[in-house]
Amino acid sequence: MPSSVIDFQIMWNRLIAVVEEQATTLIRTAFSTSVREAGDLSAGLFDRRGRMIAQAVTGTPGHVNAMAESTGHFIREIGPDNIFENDVYITNDPWMGTGHLHDITMVSPSFRAGALIGFFACTAHVVDIGGRGFGPDGNEVYEEGLQIPIMKFAERGEVSQSLVRLVRANVREPDQVVGDLYSLAACNVAGDRRLQEMLDEFDIADIEGLSDYILETSGKATREAIARVPAGTYRNTMEVDGYDAPVHMEVRLTIDGETLTADFAGTSGMSKFGVNVPEVYTRAYACYGLKCAIAPDVPNNHGSLIPFGIVAPEGCILAARRPAPVSIRHVLGHLVPDVVLGALAQAMPAVVPAEGASALWNVQIAARPVEGREGRTTQLLMFNSGGTGARPSIDGLSATAFPSGVKTMSVEATEQIGPIVVWRKDLREGSGGAGEFRGGLGQTIEIEAREGYEFHFNAMFDRIRNPARGRRGGHAGAAGAVRLSDGTQLRGKGRQQVGAGQRLVLSLPGGGGFGDPRKRERKNIEADLIAGYISREQAVLDYGFED
Repeated sequence: MPSSVIDFQIMWNRLIAVVEEQATTLIRTAFSTSVREAGDLSAGLFDRRGRMIAQAVTGTPGHVNAMAESTGHFIREIGPDNIFENDVYITNDPWMGTGHLHDITMVSPSFRAGALIGFFACTAHVVDIGGRGFGPDGNEVYEEGLQIPIMKFAERGEVSQSLVRLVRANVREPDQVVGDLYSLAACNVAGDRRLQEMLDEFDIADIEGLSDYILETSGKATREAIARVPAGTYRNTMEVDGYDAPVHMEVRLTIDGETLTADFAGTSGMSKFGVNVPEVYTRAYACYGLKCAIAPDVPNNHGSLIPFGIVAPEGCILAARRPAPVSIRHVLGHLVPDVVLGALAQAMPAVVPAEGASALWNVQIAARPVEGREGRTTQLLMFNSGGTGARPSIDGLSATAFPSGVKTMSVEATEQIGPIVVWRKDLREGSGGAGEFRGGLGQTIEIEAREGYEFHFNAMFDRIRNPARGRRGGHAGAAGAVRLSDGTQLRGKGRQQVGAGQRLVLSLPGGGGFGDPRKRERKNIEADLIAGYISREQAVLDYGFED
């Protein structure tokens, strides 16, 4: 039996290994490349009250922090009297899950000696969920795909074949999607198996005492970290591309002792297209951005999330009401950390980085044979990243996903899924904003259908009209661009066609610079020139470089 703080600390560390194996099982068994290659997932352990105790390091903040809220919805909707051993629950409800229909969340109760002791939960992005496909063109959530309310995927170990048949009949890639459902269920089983082994080793019957210790310790450490930030009210605004009209994002950050509130009043209203964000997703990324700067060393769990009060007026684009279209909620959601960090920079100027590309440049491709040639349409999803903002003492990271944290999918894995060729994928020279510390570089990517095929794609890109801003004298990063190889300019959002023989060319945005470019060390400018990160003209004009 645990008898000291040391015992609890050892068990806490062991829990991270438990949930990390849970996530690794999902990656090993997943069918979709977005999970298997990019790690677009989350996994975690919850106590029997639905409070997140531990999360896997592998995964994205949007999934993890939204899932932290969703488990409570599962407990309420299923009902305590209807929770049995070997059950598995499922949903992709955007307002009770993680923000859009493409994310499947599964929750499995954990029992010990016949008593409920907690829950394992996991989330993954599936390649297709029917409807219009993964893109922003829908005008209601009903157009965006199959909605699965909170329900039982399996009861007492028996999978609902009626649900499986319903899913198969409504998606374009049924084998991949159904395979991922079973993978999600399997990963929770793996986590529970390791948890039971740990409880056997420490000879304890439940995790309540451990949960209370973890959450109280994390909450106390987070509140103390907030109290060290200078008190005050700090404001920031940011304009982003939107779909049919620009979007104004605004936050008022109030810090008073151990309390912190981020209020998004003044933000634009909902869009008629699928760039809207359910508030659960806004909270997830606002908390993440603030926690990264204020309490980066405190483990992420219910206790460390509670001190951050995040509110947005219902009906604004960051607190969209049902049945608003929300398919690409990640685009604005990924920009939320830049908004809150811009306010926090006024209180913590030596900590907060410049703005970055932030929103992933995901591209959903439907490749099909040209007329007269037999074959099937294949759905492919690529995750691509621009540059991060420079930090107060170091350059930004190139082609790196922040804040989402997903990995860039390999060209080889993507080309194996369908009939496309990625002809080019390299760093984009000159795209990092100039500064004493340079912004991270974006990428240049060229994609073409193989002979006899063509494709359409759903664009979901930002930072084309509003590039990442520098900080404290740093320059903005390069804006993004979308075009065909013949020079035709394409839109940053929406479904568009790429004919046979044409190439889609994506120029991903760079991160903003930090500090006066004229203060950059000569050796760093020379290294950038040698590496091809900047041109000689840029070295002269932006940095005042002389041979």
